[in-house]
Amino acid sequence: MAEKRDCGHNYYGECEQRRIYRRLVAFFLLLIALVLLAVLVVWLVLRPTGPRFYLHDASLVQLNLTADAAFLTSVLHVTLSSRNPNDRIGVYYDRLVAYGRYHRQQITTATVLPAGYQSRQERTVWSPYLFGGAVPLAPDLAGALLQDQQAGYVLLSVRVDGRLRWKVGTWVSGRYHLHVNCPALLVLDAGAYKYEFQHNTRCSVDI
Repeated sequence: MAEKRDCGHNYYGECEQRRIYRRLVAFFLLLIALVLLAVLVVWLVLRPTGPRFYLHDASLVQLNLTADAAFLTSVLHVTLSSRNPNDRIGVYYDRLVAYGRYHRQQITTATVLPAGYQSRQERTVWSPYLFGGAVPLAPDLAGALLQDQQAGYVLLSVRVDGRLRWKVGTWVSGRYHLHVNCPALLVLDAGAYKYEFQHNTRCSVDI
């Protein structure tokens, strides 16, 4: 019959080594739990709020359908702003692109907006041109656009997609996807021969 190992006799050194390993593992697990708890408490206390986006101005410099209403060419000039409403949290914009949509279809190419850091309560303004050249338009959308033009208005949306990170002190979070939707009702200015934006709009923001 095999001799049972007893930590109090011949195998004291081996058992003591196991005790040390267990204590080290328990210590590191406790340390990790405390760090995660501290991060959670700080996060809950700070309560980060997503950036607020606004559409201040928009104008359709060009809006042309081909004779067969199959292709749309457009140039949209917009002025957007973003404000960081947090008192203790900064925001890194890693990548931002803006584009125009008509109903469910994108009608301009994605234009890259300058990325960067936005400190607490800071506001950033962008004023890009959004170009769409000979974009194939779905037949039902072409018919809807012709009706809108006859009525003297066009309802578009300006979209901004990108990624952001939060900054608290020296700690920087991982990347979060950012989706912004700004509805824009453009009314025809017969004297200027272009569609002009009527009112400032606060955009919906999804993070």
